Amino acid sequence: MFQIGYKTLPLISVTGIIIGLVLTIQARPALLSFGAVSLLPGMVTVSLIREMGPVITALICAGKIGSGMGAELGSMKVSEQIDAMEVSSINPIRFLIVTRVLAATLMIPLLVIYADALGILGCWVGANIKGDVTFVLFFSQAFSHIGFIDLMRLLLKPSFSAL
Repeated sequence: MFQIGYKTLPLISVTGIIIGLVLTIQARPALLSFGAVSLLPGMVTVSLIREMGPVITALICAGKIGSGMGAELGSMKVSEQIDAMEVSSINPIRFLIVTRVLAATLMIPLLVIYADALGILGCWVGANIKGDVTFVLFFSQAFSHIGFIDLMRLLLKPSFSAL
C-alpha cells in the first residue's frame, strides 16, 4: 500500500491539478459565449468526479504501478526467488499477486478522491485567472450538481479498474 499510495502521490497531485486547470481554461470561452460562466464549477466538478478523475488516475496508476510490479515480479522470476518460494511450500500467487491486487483495490479509490479534490482546487485557480470567484461560492456551485450516486461511482469505478 505504501508503494501504491505514497509513492504515487506526487504524480497524482500534478496530474489532478493540471486536469482541473485545463478543463477550466478550455471550457470557459465556450461557456462565456453563451453567458453561462456561472455553470463552470459545476460542469468541471461533474466531469471530474464522474469520468475524468477515475479514468485518468487509473491510467496513471496502471502505468506507474503496473510497470513497477511487473518489473519486480519479472526480476524475482529471473533470479529464481519465485522458484525458491515454491520449494519452501509457499504459494507465490497468494503471497505476491493477491497482496498486490488487494493493495491496488484499496489504494486506487483513495488516490482518485485525492486527484479529484486537487482537480477541483485547480478548477478554482483556473476560474480565478480571468474572474474573481470566492472560495465558498465556487465550492457551493461546484457541489450543487453532485449527487450521492456520483460519489458511489467515484468509489466503485476505480476499484474495478484496479483489478
